[in-house]
Amino acid sequence: MSKTTYTSLVLEPERAARSAARRKKAVFTGMRIFLLALYLAAALLPLYWIIATSLKGGREIYTYPIRYWPQVLTFENYAYLFKISNFHVYFRNSVMVSLLASLGALLISMLSGYALSRFRAKQIRLLFLLAMYFTQIIPAYMIMTPLYTFLAQLGLSDNLLSLFVIYTGMMVAFSTIMGSSFFAMVPVSMEEAAQIDGCNRIQALFQIIVPLVLPGLAAIFSFAFVNIWNELFLAVMLMSSDQNLTVPVALNSFISKAGVSWGVLSAGIVVSLLPTLIVFAVAQKYIVIGLTEGAVKE
Repeated sequence: MSKTTYTSLVLEPERAARSAARRKKAVFTGMRIFLLALYLAAALLPLYWIIATSLKGGREIYTYPIRYWPQVLTFENYAYLFKISNFHVYFRNSVMVSLLASLGALLISMLSGYALSRFRAKQIRLLFLLAMYFTQIIPAYMIMTPLYTFLAQLGLSDNLLSLFVIYTGMMVAFSTIMGSSFFAMVPVSMEEAAQIDGCNRIQALFQIIVPLVLPGLAAIFSFAFVNIWNELFLAVMLMSSDQNLTVPVALNSFISKAGVSWGVLSAGIVVSLLPTLIVFAVAQKYIVIGLTEGAVKE
């Protein structure tokens, strides 16, 4: 076979196939980038609009045609938020309750998740999982009346301590299920090796296993914090005095029969986003770490 014939019969079809594959890959990559950009724009547009509304004056919010960015930046909505509406009190309440309840749920679920991951009997493990899942499918309004009556008898119907206890209990079940999956990924042999070296089970848990599952614990804490921070129904039903309100309840109060205070509401939403952004920014570096990175040395 001559060189010209070989090139025309073998090399050119291969080059054409590779060129077609590159074009197909480029089209697929372009479509993926376009769809991701479209999704990102759809996700960021509401946030952009809320920030822009929070920086507009009262009249400019309702002007027509719509202005997509304020002509005159003003912080009067933020001033009203903190000087007149006591938003700093609500913000402090939410931060305190969310942090304490998330840490409490994390501690309990860490111990229960570890125990659940080490159960040998499949029947017992299945029973616990079903019980935990069952507690998650019960709507909150079904237990509202007995819960309120019980808290009123204890004198906790308008007390932030009641929110701490309830939120902690709400997050324990799902957090335990998450935690058990993370603990199950750690080999039992590592725990046994620590016990041979003189550690008891508790020491092996906190000194050996917990450092390996920090990404999972960070994910559990972030999940619990965001859910507690955004919870509205129980806070509305249980808290009545102004000094015990949380951020979601305060934001809900800006919506009334007389209308909606869009500027103040937008400013409150912007401020309420900051704690969740901080939590994810801090926890992100732990979430991306491998569960057993560096655990086994060559």
